[in-house]
Amino acid sequence: MGTVRTRWLLVSAAACAALAGFWLAHQLDRQAPALASGTWLPRPKAIEDFTLSDVAGKPYTRAELLAAPTLVYFGFTRCPDVCPTTLAKLAQVLKQAPVPGLRVLFVSVDPERDTPPVLGLYVHAFDPDFQGVTGEVREIAALARNFAVAVNRVELPGGDYTMDHSAVVFLVDAAGIAAIFTPPFETAALAADLRRAAPLLGARRGGPRP
Repeated sequence: MGTVRTRWLLVSAAACAALAGFWLAHQLDRQAPALASGTWLPRPKAIEDFTLSDVAGKPYTRAELLAAPTLVYFGFTRCPDVCPTTLAKLAQVLKQAPVPGLRVLFVSVDPERDTPPVLGLYVHAFDPDFQGVTGEVREIAALARNFAVAVNRVELPGGDYTMDHSAVVFLVDAAGIAAIFTPPFETAALAADLRRAAPLLGARRGGPRP
């Protein structure tokens, strides 16, 4: 009799645990903002340690990135169209979506030409508060892999080259990558998405996933 009762209690406990897990998952799904221009991750994606240089030549690390909500975009200063168009839209987004502490970080995928001074002049032409980082090729490559950003150097006639890269905007909070926005970017839609996401930034439980 004791064995039957023990088994019943174990089955009941398992059922309760499953029900609690289902309820929690349902609650998390209900809390996820409905984004018009991107995808909200059920759990934040972890960002690995890195060390790059900001536009003043000072170290810029993972801790600095996670210090405030940040829109991250990978590109290069000689990009003919996609990068400047995206940064111009992000400058407008910051004005339309007053998320407390929200920043824009431009990560150069062309460190050979994008020195800190060059990068500073470039990003500040869009907004004086924009941040930019550059650094060693292997550090940038590792960070790009962490964000699942594809980067490829394309040789051009005459010895010049250009850079192909993913045109994706990432929303980062204190736990890691919170959302991914894909082109085409519409300023009003992206600003509205950020306003919807703002209450959840840094507030989710469970921590980042690797």
